[in-house]
Amino acid sequence: MSQTTTEYRLEGDNSIYAQADGKVVPVVTRAGAEDTNTAQSGDCIRVSGVSIQHTPATKIWFGQVSNTPGYRSLPHHHGEAETGGYVLRGHGRIYFGENYSEFIDMKAGDWVFVPPFMPHVEANMSVTDELVWLTARTPENLVVNLEDVADETLADYRRA
Repeated sequence: MSQTTTEYRLEGDNSIYAQADGKVVPVVTRAGAEDTNTAQSGDCIRVSGVSIQHTPATKIWFGQVSNTPGYRSLPHHHGEAETGGYVLRGHGRIYFGENYSEFIDMKAGDWVFVPPFMPHVEANMSVTDELVWLTARTPENLVVNLEDVADETLADYRRA
């Protein structure tokens, strides 16, 4: 009978993630203990699961973003941050381009990437169902709100 041994090889210095006792361990943010004191943009609500606010993370923000039915974010961008998202439920739309005249629709199961410094508006296109997605950003949840635009300038958008 052969024995299987697992050897852990450490590369680099993880000491910045160490707890008070010097151990480096995974950090779990329990349901209900997420950080809600995060940058917001209008009616787009961000809740942090992994961030510098409550974990040792220094190079990533990972959280849940939601819009109640018929609501949207303010025009904004995320500074130097690259942003990736995954739609859990709902029908979302990202408006971008000159006067936010271009858009891409998203639905449950879709992935989205928003490049750094790209002005956009995130909208829930349903007036009955919530839009919820997971978002990851590097290095942090940077949100730079821009001047608002009238709802009428956003193709097919309507408030609840």
